[in-house]
Amino acid sequence: MSTVIYPSPIFGPIHSRRLGVSLGINLMPADGKICTFDCIYCECGLNAQRRPALPRPTREEVAGALEAKLKQMAAEGLLPDVLTFAGNGEPTLHPDFAAIVGDTICLRDRYAPKARISVLSNSTAAHRPDVRNALMRVDNNILKLDTVDPGYINLVNRPACRFNVDDVVSTLKSYEGHLIIQTMFMKGSTGGVSVDNTGEEYVGPWLDKVVEIAPREVMIYTIDRETPDHGLKKATRDELDAIRDRVIAAGIPCTASY
Repeated sequence: MSTVIYPSPIFGPIHSRRLGVSLGINLMPADGKICTFDCIYCECGLNAQRRPALPRPTREEVAGALEAKLKQMAAEGLLPDVLTFAGNGEPTLHPDFAAIVGDTICLRDRYAPKARISVLSNSTAAHRPDVRNALMRVDNNILKLDTVDPGYINLVNRPACRFNVDDVVSTLKSYEGHLIIQTMFMKGSTGGVSVDNTGEEYVGPWLDKVVEIAPREVMIYTIDRETPDHGLKKATRDELDAIRDRVIAAGIPCTASY
């Protein structure tokens, strides 16, 4: 297994397929992963194999490291396009997530006013009032919805918490359009069971719920880095383009990353 564990609390900048030059903000420990999903495609590896020994960075550590990095980038004349909460697990699990978002907004406004703030979340804490309030403040509130099929979710996303897809859809609707839905499409198999979610069985019901949620945008993508389950395969460009075109035809902007 060759997967990635990111530095904490700041990493990059890196070039994101979807966001441009991205400076990462990792609210998880630097030596492991904490997540409410245990996705078989996660570039950080499986939860059981990535148990951290270090604590999460504190609010003060995040703010100090971010300010230092933004000062450095400003001096070099290379400011980021986006500040992205991502890294080793689910960022909204940090107990000071809302306060850290507020700090990040202030630092962005001071040092990189043209940069957008993005959060990559698996949606499992999006119903919490403190998390919702914070996500409503960021530019790109990117929430995962890989499928609406409970069996597929249990097979691929493997929630490590109570998870009901109907409740998640209701939560996403409550954001009243201030969100971007992000969906992974892939092929291959795990344990001899197909994980291909590019066919009508999955795409049709998913698209119906996307239309119901009415997000600002949809981002679809496929595997780009090595995954802990080596039976997984990329969806093809033609398959992604066909799904993208259906979303656009439904009246929602959509991008595909290959």
